[in-house]
Amino acid sequence: MTETTPKTRDDLFRFLDGLGIAHKTKDHAPVFTVAESVSLRDEIPGGHTKNLFVKDKKDNFFLLTVEENATVDLKTVHTLIGAASKVSFGKPEKLMEYLGVLPGSVTAFGAINDTANNVTFVLDADLMAHDIVNCHPLSNDATTSIASGDLLRFMEATGHTPLVLKVTS
Repeated sequence: MTETTPKTRDDLFRFLDGLGIAHKTKDHAPVFTVAESVSLRDEIPGGHTKNLFVKDKKDNFFLLTVEENATVDLKTVHTLIGAASKVSFGKPEKLMEYLGVLPGSVTAFGAINDTANNVTFVLDADLMAHDIVNCHPLSNDATTSIASGDLLRFMEATGHTPLVLKVTS
């Protein structure tokens, strides 16, 4: 991200609208973990996400977006995503700098703020098998539903070509 202010959820919605991408958002109390968000499942259909912001030893950053209950083996995922080494979690400062979000609000929609392409986005194939994918709209007090194919269109429109592959067990 450059020295500009991060995009807001309204900016995101305007961007999606400009692409002709249908989206639906449900406001709710802020949720910081998958466990806290379980109560939303009955109200919001589709695949619900968990996001892992990780980096390798060469400071290559990745955002892994997977189904909420999926397990990612951080000791081996580097071999799947093209990382230079085993990965560890990225620092909150880099999360804000690159994706414009705080911990607890991490989302694939953060691609809208990664104008310098500092992050490689990885969308788990199992998640993308859902017709609808649910992500935070740059803040954790709402959930935005979007067709999985439209999530790919969004990514491409932000200048990112996400890796779509199975990274979960």
